[in-house]
Amino acid sequence: MIRELRTFVAVARLGSFSAAARQVSLTQAAVSAQMKSLEDALGMQLFDRTAKSVTLNANGLRTLPMAEEMLALYARMCLPETLEGYRGSLNIGAIGTVQTGVLPETLKRLKEAAPLLEARLIPGVSLDLVGQVEAGDLDLALIIEPPFPLAKEIHMERVLEEPFVLIHPPGTDCGSIAEMLERHPFIRYDSKSFGGRLVGKFLKDHKLQVDQVMELDDLDAIVRMVETGLGVAIIPFAGVWLRSASTVQVRALGEMAFKREIVLVCRYGNKALPQVDLFRRVLQQSALGYMEELSTRFAQRN
Repeated sequence: MIRELRTFVAVARLGSFSAAARQVSLTQAAVSAQMKSLEDALGMQLFDRTAKSVTLNANGLRTLPMAEEMLALYARMCLPETLEGYRGSLNIGAIGTVQTGVLPETLKRLKEAAPLLEARLIPGVSLDLVGQVEAGDLDLALIIEPPFPLAKEIHMERVLEEPFVLIHPPGTDCGSIAEMLERHPFIRYDSKSFGGRLVGKFLKDHKLQVDQVMELDDLDAIVRMVETGLGVAIIPFAGVWLRSASTVQVRALGEMAFKREIVLVCRYGNKALPQVDLFRRVLQQSALGYMEELSTRFAQRN
């Protein structure tokens, strides 16, 4: 019955037997058969069916939270009795600044909590990592929040936020944020990346005309270019340069402030897996410490 309940929840979330079949790795006919078996066992219909979709009826709406509660309880029953019971591997995708930011402490905590669990790190850019999660190649990924809706079978939760800042070379004349951007050459954070799109929106919203001299997708490379006097830039307050002796000057954006969200994405079917649940818990602990570190470093550089 657990299999039927898990499939029922997938159908309820995704709104079709075909989408649920992809999530739970069954054929559409098998999903349909499982739902018929569940309805027969409960003695009531759970869906209003049409040719293209299924929706929960009153019985289904009442059953859904109870089914989710039962699955959560079952997941708890499956948890190892001791931390040594966590075995196998966990495939983790992560963007560059996460790899050098919150992830090292997270992996350290994970290793201490589950020494027999092998964490495999797969680097990449946000868009590619989302695709690998959807395809089932990654158990989870830490990326910049996408500017578009994710597939229905993908769970997303916010981990931390990183403010964008203006960086400029030492000794650069300081005016307002707008004056700094319009008076000096501008080094652009990759406009195709999720974070770079936020910069584009910022410039558009504030009607800022910049003299763009180059476009880069590596934050530390941008910092180095600014440090040598090639221009100014708007980037998130993240990256290896925060822990270096970089001489770039950092300015908060004040009333023009905006930020990017770092999120964890995984398939709904993976969310309750013991190793994924453990990773999410140690990540939450590490993120709190990392946010405090960011706040301290921001105060020191601003």
